[in-house]
Amino acid sequence: MTRLLAIPGSLRRASYNAALLRNAAELAPADVSVEVATLHGIPLYDGDLEARDGIPEAVTALKERIAAADGLIIATPEYNNGIPGVLKNAIDWISRPPADQARVLRDRPVALVGATPGGFGTVLAQTAWLPVLRTLGLRLWTGGRLTVAGAARIFDDEGRLTDEDLRARLGEFVAGFADFARG
Repeated sequence: MTRLLAIPGSLRRASYNAALLRNAAELAPADVSVEVATLHGIPLYDGDLEARDGIPEAVTALKERIAAADGLIIATPEYNNGIPGVLKNAIDWISRPPADQARVLRDRPVALVGATPGGFGTVLAQTAWLPVLRTLGLRLWTGGRLTVAGAARIFDDEGRLTDEDLRARLGEFVAGFADFARG
């Protein structure tokens, strides 16, 4: 079984990116498990807090889930043509302490997806993530790109994808990334 951990970059209860990842879990091949994480409980990064109290429990738990996974899917919203602060903050915490990066992040397969109500998808946010992922030594899958525009029209009230073409593309994306993660 290939285990993928999926992180939505939004805290909103009705997040399109969390919904996208729940659909990815549903559409994954039978030999692939997609577990959706949350960023709730992760405080703003503060070096004084880290020095005084160490790594927060919510961060440690997420780091352990990443380390146990075969690959990581990041679903990034696009805020003001860039990356969301809450997601960047979580990645900054996850990279602490630097000595732990090799175990948790270095050479870990990662894929980017994203959904937005806007008309251009999350192309700019996904592109903005590239230097961060390179710096941390993650191994980016470039075999597929999935940017979802007009998210308000393609999810129903329960967060299910209603666009059959997108459902097929999402299933293919997850299968392709799982093959890469097994690498």
